[in-house]
Amino acid sequence: MSFRFLIPSVLIVATIAFLTSLGFWQLDRANEKRAIEASIQKANTGIVELIADENRLLEKEYYQVRLKGQYQSNKQFIYDNQIVDQVSGYYVLTPFKLENQPSAIIINRGFIPWNGDREKLADVSIKKTKSEIKVQISKPIKRIELKSSEIGNNFPVLIQAVDLVKMSELAGIDFSSMVGLLDASMDDGFVRKWVPYTGSIEKHIGYAVQWFLMAIVLGIIGIRIAIKQRKK
Repeated sequence: MSFRFLIPSVLIVATIAFLTSLGFWQLDRANEKRAIEASIQKANTGIVELIADENRLLEKEYYQVRLKGQYQSNKQFIYDNQIVDQVSGYYVLTPFKLENQPSAIIINRGFIPWNGDREKLADVSIKKTKSEIKVQISKPIKRIELKSSEIGNNFPVLIQAVDLVKMSELAGIDFSSMVGLLDASMDDGFVRKWVPYTGSIEKHIGYAVQWFLMAIVLGIIGIRIAIKQRKK
């Protein structure tokens, strides 16, 4: 093979190796997500763990846990502009002061439709403020706001995005960086249709197939070029 075609051949081989490595990396990611999914499913089908230390919540995303403490019913937030089953409404976010802990966790107690009247809030009061609750731990998703919205100081406060730092300042309470999604079996909640953990395993496998196919196509092109050069 002449030096003229040596460099393109090396580049083709290197690119095939790179694409193949990307394919195997995606398969590894799929296996990791599969293991996480299996671990969460196993944990959620057994005895639900009672979490007494707020710091442990950081490692419990998507897990169902039990919490002991007290709702701060006078510091609630109304998370506006939500859609559930093609109906507009809001989520009710209530601080839950953890027992023997300095901070609280925001509990999403569920969805309430506006029912065409944005001037009237539903009754979001709580019958029993001190209790043990079962929740799914989740990371809050901060929604992008198209324009800055004014936030009042009168509770319940209407908000357009979950900004835990700002909410903490308004409520005068230290909030955990995680939130709890109140289980459907719990009292003092509204419409709750939480999405269970999915590791996007199919997505990773799809990407892997894509990288492998690209490597195969490039390999076929390389072989065809090599055959043509031999004939010459």
